[in-house]
Amino acid sequence: MKKIRGIIFDLDGVIVDTAKYHYLAWKKTANNLGFDISPEQNEFLKGVSRVKSLQKILKWGNIKVSKEEFEQLLIYKNKEYLANIAYLTQEDILPGVIEVLNYLIKNNIPFALASASKNARTILRNLDLEETFKVVVDGNEVNRAKPSSDIFISAAKKLGIPAEECAVFEDSQAGILAANKAGMMS
Repeated sequence: MKKIRGIIFDLDGVIVDTAKYHYLAWKKTANNLGFDISPEQNEFLKGVSRVKSLQKILKWGNIKVSKEEFEQLLIYKNKEYLANIAYLTQEDILPGVIEVLNYLIKNNIPFALASASKNARTILRNLDLEETFKVVVDGNEVNRAKPSSDIFISAAKKLGIPAEECAVFEDSQAGILAANKAGMMS
């Protein structure tokens, strides 16, 4: 095993718990379509792109929509989610995160954020962590979502560190698979 020289963090569930806000937005979207999704179903949406999440939800509800309706549902869900996260502050950062980031900074250990969220930068701004993360790769920059390893490979490249010398902090099954596919410790 190679020495770990860089750290890559997921955002949702690792830095801050936004999963509840995603769930509320997806739940409202499903409710508007005439069905409900459970917290157990929501677990299958963690670390998954917005498009793939909506595809799963529509399948669960046995709902078929046009391409235009699909796009409108994506927009609606994101508006609901953004309304929910608008009030995030440093108080919402998960316990221990600030201490870990300070340790990495103090010891000159490079780190990055790699999140499937297309709202990662907004969330970092709300948490007052935007300046802390010098390297950010989000869902706007990669074509394939987790469990593809693209996002983690891109983060490692931006750090200038080989993938196999990076460790990933991740809470979703899709993210762990992605990190492992990239040859990273997770």
